[in-house]
Amino acid sequence: MYQLIDVRKYFDRGGNVVRALDGVSLAIGENDFLAIQGPTGQGKTTLLTLLGGLDRPSSGQVIFDGRDLGALGEGDLAELRAEAFGFVFQTFNLIPTLTAKENVEAALVPFRTGKAERTRKALETLDELGLADRATHLPGELSGGQQQRVAIARALVKDPKVLLADEPTGNLDEDTRDEIVALLERLWRDRGITLVIVTHDSSVARRAQRIAIIKGGRVSVRKEQALAR
Repeated sequence: MYQLIDVRKYFDRGGNVVRALDGVSLAIGENDFLAIQGPTGQGKTTLLTLLGGLDRPSSGQVIFDGRDLGALGEGDLAELRAEAFGFVFQTFNLIPTLTAKENVEAALVPFRTGKAERTRKALETLDELGLADRATHLPGELSGGQQQRVAIARALVKDPKVLLADEPTGNLDEDTRDEIVALLERLWRDRGITLVIVTHDSSVARRAQRIAIIKGGRVSVRKEQALAR
């Protein structure tokens, strides 16, 4: 599904060049579950943004399903992001004035889906994630774990091929963290999606099939025992 070839991403910070990624080559297969770990500021989130087409490499290729993301025009890239990638963030990124259902529906607006169909799909996805009884609640009326479930529902409602999660348990307590990781693992198994999680938490990373360690802009991959599907 993904083939990264000698990917480099450099940033200019006050005249100093930061080599966030410095020659990364990596393959991620369809239905893989990959965790990305590494010290703070070592390029984990940068790698995730490149996988999701939110940024372009300084050099090298990020190939997704045969298409070089860095070479796509803005319109084609935006269309691919909307269709193929679902994003989950540490801070949930829910719209505070919209209900859980409306937040999930918002992900379908780019597809020009009719209102009735948007509502149906949003409610089905919230039900799948155990939030059917919270559909009309605002984010401020939900716990942190519930807000993250809404954010995951928003990412999944459009049936993406890839779910990209950036520290999805970073703002959660230990028990809620375990619930969210178990949920993501179940969705990976049941839906057959490709799941990539950035995490500083080794207990989260150990749930993945493989762990990619980023240090000094380079990536090494540790194979884990294959998980029963």
